[in-house]
Amino acid sequence: MIRIQKISILLAIMPFVFSSCASGYKKIVPETLAYNSQSTANDITLEYKYGLLDKKYFRKEKKSGLKLVALKITNKSNQDFVFDNNIRLSYDNGTICNITDNEYVFKLMKQSPASHLLYLLLSPMQLYTTKSNGYGQQVNNNSFPIGLIIGPGLTLGNLITASTANGKFKRELENYNIIGKTIKKGETIYGLVGIKSNNFDALQLKVN
Repeated sequence: MIRIQKISILLAIMPFVFSSCASGYKKIVPETLAYNSQSTANDITLEYKYGLLDKKYFRKEKKSGLKLVALKITNKSNQDFVFDNNIRLSYDNGTICNITDNEYVFKLMKQSPASHLLYLLLSPMQLYTTKSNGYGQQVNNNSFPIGLIIGPGLTLGNLITASTANGKFKRELENYNIIGKTIKKGETIYGLVGIKSNNFDALQLKVN
């Protein structure tokens, strides 16, 4: 009969393992969203949506003091506008939104691959077994270096997952950066912007 000892060690680390795991990144793709909020000013229509992120990126957003917002702007006027120049994002009370650079958004909300190196601390962990005969007498003690499998395995897997997800997140922020972008007459553009806010306030466009 084989009796497994120190099983409590494995049980103790499970909450740490599952809560600390890296997460993938689900692309936002602003063109495909169903926008649930809209406002119009000077023949320019703004549609926007909060709540774009999930998993670790959602938790990072909550802690960052920023809100990532998807925008759809349709210019039905007879002139061109430059976003965040002669047309700006504001709240309903007219206060101009404090828009952050998407590079800064990425810096605050990205996952930290290096944090998963902590899994290497599991490497020294041993799994002990005791073998006894049918009369209850101990025959042999054995140990298995299970930590050498769990520690490096979890570290490598999470490093790859976090790095890949961060890469997708960064590229999407770069592709949908509309600060300084010209919105030509008759054109519709899509973008992602970070605004310094802890609330889901109503938004509108303010034309200078």
